[in-house]
Amino acid sequence: MKLAPRLAPRHAIAAMVSLLCIATLLPAVARADNPIVQHIYTADPAPLVHNGRVYLYTGHDEDGSTWFTMKEWRVWSSADMVNWTDHGSPLNLATFSWAKSDAWAGQAVYRNGKFYWYVPVTSRATGRYAIGVAVSDSPTGPFRDAIGRPLVENGEIDPSVFIDDNGQAYLYWGNPNLWYLRLNADMISYSGGPTQIPLTTAGFGTRTGDPNRPTLYEEGPWVYKRNGLYYNVFAAKCCSEFIAYSTAPGPTGPWTYRGTIMPTQGSSFTNHPGVIDFNGSSYFFYHNGALPGGGGYTRSVAVEKFSYNADGGFPTINMTTTGAPQIGTLNPYVRQEAETIAWGSGIETEPSSEGGMNIGWLANGDWIKVKGVAFGAGAASFSARVASAGSGGAIELRLDSPTGTVVGNCNVPVTGGWQTWTSVSCPVNGATGTHDLYLKFTGGSGNLFNVNWWQFN
Repeated sequence: MKLAPRLAPRHAIAAMVSLLCIATLLPAVARADNPIVQHIYTADPAPLVHNGRVYLYTGHDEDGSTWFTMKEWRVWSSADMVNWTDHGSPLNLATFSWAKSDAWAGQAVYRNGKFYWYVPVTSRATGRYAIGVAVSDSPTGPFRDAIGRPLVENGEIDPSVFIDDNGQAYLYWGNPNLWYLRLNADMISYSGGPTQIPLTTAGFGTRTGDPNRPTLYEEGPWVYKRNGLYYNVFAAKCCSEFIAYSTAPGPTGPWTYRGTIMPTQGSSFTNHPGVIDFNGSSYFFYHNGALPGGGGYTRSVAVEKFSYNADGGFPTINMTTTGAPQIGTLNPYVRQEAETIAWGSGIETEPSSEGGMNIGWLANGDWIKVKGVAFGAGAASFSARVASAGSGGAIELRLDSPTGTVVGNCNVPVTGGWQTWTSVSCPVNGATGTHDLYLKFTGGSGNLFNVNWWQFN
């Protein structure tokens, strides 16, 4: 339930940005697709490819944070790398009765028909960092504590999990050290104990100026295998961090330092990698402080498409505001969740009483962009599922920009509650070919209405 006034913290942050900054930022924001989530701050990306979609597991930086104040993890997914669906928060600190704080960088993997999410938290009993594991039957949760206690606890963070071709799974983690252990096939227990990986300069590069940390390795390992070569991509040399990598002939080494992937940049003194192959291309996920109010404790996840060098090495990857190109197009003639967004302005999301999430806190002039919508020969009508305990309003359907051609206008009535849903429809004229679609929300003052889903006919 939402309480009046329906003003979200992100709105308050945006209001504090100076008029000059707004004038400078908004034109770029309207054209950009990076960072990939704009209505909350996200950090520590962990992508997972499953059944033709990329599921992205992230942390959530609280608005206005002056520390790594993180209480939950979030899930997003996309089939085209530009329109991302918000699946909400299926895992939080309260999931682990033994955890007290610090919902930091984790990773989810799929095995045996289940999804296992490994996350670092601070133990309530000991005050030390520990690694927990949650499990779900669905990539979007809900997740539950798989074992009711820490999987491993040695005061270090940032778990990464890799399953080798022979079925052996490994858990890697650590800051300031780097550890691994061999997980059993059940993914919630292990054989033997934690083994420390030697941090040699040959394996992880040379750091200068810090006698206590002779190598570049800092935190956030991301371990995977490609074409018979094992990769360890990691955050290097705090602070500010850059992303570097090492390779090895086997999952436990010996590691050889290969160089920088993403140089220091991006208005956040930390960074965190995630690397996948999807639909025949390679993608590099990271975070920065690019959104209004963003910084080292209010970060945002972004993604770049890249190609490996001929020898399997990484090219230099720089942060962009354009992000990855779209794979294919979006079909407007099947139901689309309103929380599937390439870029949004002024919106927020919340769990819907009808399942999934809905967008809300919609004020006059707010909008969402859905990229690469294939209307084909033309749409005849538009339908949406809406609710309003405010004043209602209208959904303007515009092409290619928030001020682009209007092809439809759907009135939204007052329904008597923010979760009291009804369906509305309206005629559409001029929506042909492939365009970026903007749903622009108009009406009086205050919060107008919520939207759960939409569809063209």
